[in-house]
Amino acid sequence: MHTPALDAAAVATMRTISDTVADLRAIREQWGDLLTAIAQPPAAVWPPLDNINALLATPADEDAPALGRVPLVLREHPAPANLDALDAAVSVEQALFAACDTIAARVQRSVRRVTARCVTGPQGQAFTFGPALDPDDRDDARRWHLPTNREALLPRATGHVLAVPRPVTAEDAEAHERWGIRQVPGVPARRRQAATTVDVATVGSRAHGLHWAAVWLEGRALGEDVGDLFQPLPLPVLDDLAQVARRARARVERALGRDGRPTTLADPCPWCAGTLTAHTRSGDPAAAVITCSTGEACGAPAVLDHGRRVWSGAGLVGLWAALDAARSSAA
Repeated sequence: MHTPALDAAAVATMRTISDTVADLRAIREQWGDLLTAIAQPPAAVWPPLDNINALLATPADEDAPALGRVPLVLREHPAPANLDALDAAVSVEQALFAACDTIAARVQRSVRRVTARCVTGPQGQAFTFGPALDPDDRDDARRWHLPTNREALLPRATGHVLAVPRPVTAEDAEAHERWGIRQVPGVPARRRQAATTVDVATVGSRAHGLHWAAVWLEGRALGEDVGDLFQPLPLPVLDDLAQVARRARARVERALGRDGRPTTLADPCPWCAGTLTAHTRSGDPAAAVITCSTGEACGAPAVLDHGRRVWSGAGLVGLWAALDAARSSAA
């Protein structure tokens, strides 16, 4: 028997999941554009009248920004042309990475341990170790790996060989074998133990960039692989993720000028001198439109929509040409 309250709660949860997935996908789809925008000066007016062809370009055009040709890992930008785009990219990347870390610690199962096993050393000697991390489970591609910082042994050179202590874990033995490290029979234990340790930091799954982080978060929101590797997201965690995704998407689209804010163009309408206003639709630059404030009296060869002349799609090219001609005649 279903009660209205339970049904309403289930509907609200499904809506939250749907909105979260939509926001994460919008971030992924626009991430390449945001990285490209970092190297481009922000336009003084909207739309970028000096680059209208890029605005209207299809994915098949060679010069059009394409998701597959833009690296989806934030790189160093020593001299960014668009600081707003850079700040947005850094902020969004950090927010999604932090969300992945938090959710992985909350719902991702720890790596399983395997029973004792024997590892053969570089000289054929056998080392037996107790329970250790299962390498297959540890390297499961579905996992989100958190950043780590641990101490590692830095072998000390002794002549032409390396004097290191006896490996104490399976990982140590594998490292010794990989790098050809061997013990020196004549070196006292106290000398072998004097090897230096260094801090080793890894970035974990962050190395795969924001694109993978968004995909991984989407999987957790949809409940993929629940029951073994992951537990279902508790509702408070889902709500937090929804908020992070919503804010991140808004930050990306605001930096790209796709947040729906109307922008008044500096140039008047070439046909009636009315005010031109540009409008964007969130996440879809190709859906941008420009309207004239004069209304039906405007003689522009454009569609009349709700009493105003409207330019969109390929029609923007004609408007751009008319604006360019008006500037040239005024000069």
